Amino acid sequence: MQKLLQLFLVLVLGTVANQSFAALDIGDVMVEGSNAIAIQVSGASGELDAMAHQAFAAHGAYRRVTSGGAFEIRFSSVGANQVNVQVIKGGSVILNQNANGTSTRNAFYRAADAAVKATSGLNGFFAAKLAFISNRTGKDEVYVGDLFMGEVKQITRDNAFALTPRWSPEGSRLIYTSYFKSGFPDIYLINLANNDRTKFASFQGTNSGARFSPNGLKVAMVLSGEGTPEIYSAPASGKPVSRLTRSDAVKSSPCFSPDSSRIVYASEPGPQLYIMSASGGGSQRVGGGLGSYCAEPDWSRADPSKIAFTFRDGSRFQIAVLDLKTGQSKKVSKAVYDGVEPNWLADGRHLIYTARAAGSRALVILDTESGRTVRLGNISAEKASVWGPQ
Repeated sequence: MQKLLQLFLVLVLGTVANQSFAALDIGDVMVEGSNAIAIQVSGASGELDAMAHQAFAAHGAYRRVTSGGAFEIRFSSVGANQVNVQVIKGGSVILNQNANGTSTRNAFYRAADAAVKATSGLNGFFAAKLAFISNRTGKDEVYVGDLFMGEVKQITRDNAFALTPRWSPEGSRLIYTSYFKSGFPDIYLINLANNDRTKFASFQGTNSGARFSPNGLKVAMVLSGEGTPEIYSAPASGKPVSRLTRSDAVKSSPCFSPDSSRIVYASEPGPQLYIMSASGGGSQRVGGGLGSYCAEPDWSRADPSKIAFTFRDGSRFQIAVLDLKTGQSKKVSKAVYDGVEPNWLADGRHLIYTARAAGSRALVILDTESGRTVRLGNISAEKASVWGPQ
């Protein structure tokens, strides 16, 4: 039981302290790789110009120049919640597209994603939504916002500890763990359109780590009602619940493969990473070579051969990526603080993670190829998940 408690504190709680963002200066790392695409970016208004520079500064595939770029990208507002983007190459317009959004800000990010696709061939991720935990009110509550921490909205006001909000595939619901009312960790499902909340799992013991399958048909979770925390699954309706693993080892952090057929999870000893069928059965250990502690896996939907995870690197935690084609893992973060809780973005190249130091929390975007890191907003935030086009 003591070992279980220690694992829970490390994986989920981290350092339970006042999460003052101001105390955490991650020092943005701007790395210009030899393959970075030189671009000139501008907006017709001050607002659009500022958003354009912020967005493309966070993208590791680009470097901004004042002249002589391979592409010129121009943004202008053309109507209510509508932004036009033009991409010019060699004097010729190769993209002229209007993007609609729920706001001018959202429309801009959609337009910027179109520009990314036209200039790099990568899926855009600027229009992604975040769900995350923040204690900006003094208590850990669930929030949503855009990728750059704009249009932030507080979802829960429970005055209770909450953690790991995860999006449903269509982006209309969140599933998360909360100590709301009972004082014990139960799993809740909340409809973002009307804030209607239902209890998804409230078995004896711990109910945590819930996550939808990409096809939306199942939810994987960790339950300890029968003793050791094990991986379970249930239909999206919540019942019946099926036990998938059976051993004395503590399990955590289940995550489905992009085709919903497999699950990767962390298990003691270590912990280490294992993959099994989504229907249960035997498990295969993966991701060796980076020490004895590997946890918090996130399977890329854009590139099914990649799994990001947290590993212990000396006295710190860092982010690594497992290549399932080769079976090799590679360290991709170089943080001077703890880097934990990775979550892929839509291009299969960038991810976000939590920067954690001295009781402070912030969300960071990381380009796993160039190493470029940029802090997202000035809000104390952690345990984030991403929703957006894949």
